[in-house]
Amino acid sequence: MLPWLLLAPQLAVLALFFFRPAAEGLRQAFYLSDPFTGDGIFVGFDNFRMLFAQTEYADSIRASLIFAGLVAGLSMAIAFALAAAADRVLGDRPALRSLIIWPYAVAPAVAGVLWLFLMHPGFGVLAQVLHQAGIAWNPLLDGTDAMALIVAAAVWKQISYNFVFFFAAIRSVPRSLIEAAAIDGAGPFRRLRDVVWPLISPTSFFLLVMNLIYAFFDSFGIVDAITKGGPGGATRLMVYKAYRDGFQAQDLGGSAAQSIILMALVGVLTVIQFRWIEKRVAYA
Repeated sequence: MLPWLLLAPQLAVLALFFFRPAAEGLRQAFYLSDPFTGDGIFVGFDNFRMLFAQTEYADSIRASLIFAGLVAGLSMAIAFALAAAADRVLGDRPALRSLIIWPYAVAPAVAGVLWLFLMHPGFGVLAQVLHQAGIAWNPLLDGTDAMALIVAAAVWKQISYNFVFFFAAIRSVPRSLIEAAAIDGAGPFRRLRDVVWPLISPTSFFLLVMNLIYAFFDSFGIVDAITKGGPGGATRLMVYKAYRDGFQAQDLGGSAAQSIILMALVGVLTVIQFRWIEKRVAYA
């Protein structure tokens, strides 16, 4: 009984704050609920059919996929470059390395407000630089600019997380292999590509999964602080649309259905990664 007694507090927390809300959300997805009384009428799959009949929801899925791909790709690429540079230049000086990690401690909503102040077309410092360079920048009116802004904020927020794992993985690569490649005439870029990158592929695969989950689920604060889904729904990601329909429009059934679809989409992407991408991962 001792193992079960030790697990009991954690199991109780999971049951109360995860499994019970998940079961309630699954139930509500098949009901047309009154937001004031809580009473509901069973409507089967009508909530799902109504969602897929909406052009707005299709645009939300498309925007989420574009956002997730850009955030995962850019944040991992930049973090890997920073980790490789830090390993080469900073070495064992943790005080300097910690400066790169600090942005991860910033809350998503705070990161969104910070980037909004930097890139606001009216008073943003970086926006004024773009205007002086002749670049028409206005994320309040242009959907492409708005998407670029929330991607930049999300990437900046996630780089620190990826940097920690990439730096630790690069530092764990045996120095003898890198030195042998250097003796054979391989330059710094080729050593990273042919020696370091294959050896840290398990870390890269883990970060790919975690970054996609971050982009789909943890982007709400950034979107809400910067664009609130605008302009014209260009940045209305799936997680933000579920919130807006559930808490603002009081469509509990539709919001629950969107949550299930979002979870299913992320699950499918994760399975695809484990089925096809993991085959290229070499575990030591």
